Amino acid sequence: MARGDYLGEFELVVLLGLARLDDDAYGMTVFEEIERVTGRDLTIPAVYVTLSRLEKKGHVASRTGDATAARGGRAKKFYRITEAGETALQASQEMLDRLWSGIRAREATSNS
Repeated sequence: MARGDYLGEFELVVLLGLARLDDDAYGMTVFEEIERVTGRDLTIPAVYVTLSRLEKKGHVASRTGDATAARGGRAKKFYRITEAGETALQASQEMLDRLWSGIRAREATSNS
């Protein structure tokens, strides 16, 4: 992948959070999943900004649901990972695996 094609750290976290959910998850459920799994202190606006950035990159697609009275007449925006997003997750995992394997190899030789 070219420079700039890899996911940033928080982009990776948000995309993985979305991947853990069913299709058509909305921002709040992504936020809650990340908090639940990682215990990380984050803000909902940060998740929405990152989902928007991932959508601009083509890694996420969204659709707007119907307005509901429970939401004061506002509609939910639902997100799903695209094929490009799946590819980006795979590429990020492979890159991190290569980096980790270099550390493991160095640790093995220093312990000998």
